[in-house]
Amino acid sequence: MVRLRETEVILRLCIVFLLLLTSLLIGLGSQTKDIVYIHKKVTFRELFALEVELYIVVVVAAYNMVQLGFGWFGTGQKTSNSKWLSYLLDQTAAYLVLAVTSAAAQHSLLVLTGSEELQWMKWCYKFTRFCFQIGSGIFFNYMAALLMIILSSLSAFNLFRLYSPKRYFHFKCSS
Repeated sequence: MVRLRETEVILRLCIVFLLLLTSLLIGLGSQTKDIVYIHKKVTFRELFALEVELYIVVVVAAYNMVQLGFGWFGTGQKTSNSKWLSYLLDQTAAYLVLAVTSAAAQHSLLVLTGSEELQWMKWCYKFTRFCFQIGSGIFFNYMAALLMIILSSLSAFNLFRLYSPKRYFHFKCSS
């Protein structure tokens, strides 16, 4: 039980680190170029999917820090209701981060390759540093999503080990 709790703390610390690293890479990623006498600055606000990703990543990092605080300063055993809440919130956070990262990756791929039909130029030929920062942020966010899936599985194990394998939704200690 103690090793399980230590594993959860280590996973949450790694997740918070990766999510904060992602938010810094995306939030601070900008590049300025002069294109035909026009001073053009590109930031994450140019791509709506990156903006949404940044906000969701910050909220999920804050949630994991709150969970770390509850785990670190929590007193005694968690109740069944709090384990259900933790399980559902961990599942929601994992799926949300995975979905928003995939949307941002798809949007960034459109920026990378361009689209003649939509009259989108290939940004990465002109703004290479910005593209590398965004690509790194998306990579770290996928790593955080993978760790969150593992954490969600651990949360499910913590919850469902309380229930009896023979009786549907009855606790092991109840008869």
